[in-house]
Amino acid sequence: MSYQTKKRFGQHFLRDRTVIDKIITAAQLDPQKQVVEVGPGLGVLTDELLPRSAHVQVMEIDRDLIERLEARNDLRLTVHAGDVLKLPWRDFLNQPPYTLVANLPYNISSQVVFRLIEHRDLFQRMVLMFQREVGERLIATPGGKDYGILSVLCQLWYDIKTVTLVKPEAFSPSPKVDSIVLNFQPLPSPRVDPIDEVLFKKVVKGAFTQRRKTLRNSLLASGFAATDIDFALQQADISPGCRGETLSLQNFSALTNFLIK
Repeated sequence: MSYQTKKRFGQHFLRDRTVIDKIITAAQLDPQKQVVEVGPGLGVLTDELLPRSAHVQVMEIDRDLIERLEARNDLRLTVHAGDVLKLPWRDFLNQPPYTLVANLPYNISSQVVFRLIEHRDLFQRMVLMFQREVGERLIATPGGKDYGILSVLCQLWYDIKTVTLVKPEAFSPSPKVDSIVLNFQPLPSPRVDPIDEVLFKKVVKGAFTQRRKTLRNSLLASGFAATDIDFALQQADISPGCRGETLSLQNFSALTNFLIK
């Protein structure tokens, strides 16, 4: 059955056998594990997930692809039709833990990651494909231009390791950029202790919202009071003139906890 890719869904279908094998190996599947796949496309990863797991649930927005998946009539496969950013995950992912495997659509990958962090209790492992530029932000360390909100929030909750780099020709149609596969292993507890997780996230987002500004001015622009900022920076021994990209997880934790006080 032929299929015409749709640009609006950011479709680039994986076809490289070596890359597929590396993803499956990284997922560490067994017949007892339940699997979730986001954006299965033509099903090349689905074909490998089904015989290696107890059950596979997929989320797909493209009606033509949904029909192809449902036509399999495979009792081991459940298809959830809709936008991964809007579907009520907890309604159907109600027997965790799950292993998540996905070649994420590049145009929404960052938004999907934020949802994954919010639903982190559902997944025991995640093996995800990103545009290389986005993936490198997730594993970036303080001090570089790639280090940002996603770096901090992902590294707070996960050990992240590179599985493999992927060239454009591994896909059909070929994207104009390289890709990267990352393995996310959830930590038993956050890497540092954010006493108030909501405030921690607000501080991190505030620090990076206006990257060219000093940390103090960025936090001011995000709604924090000047007196609170000055107190917290002094107590945490952080220079008001530094920028958010220089702060470690420990720095963000200390800053958050002194802002509470």
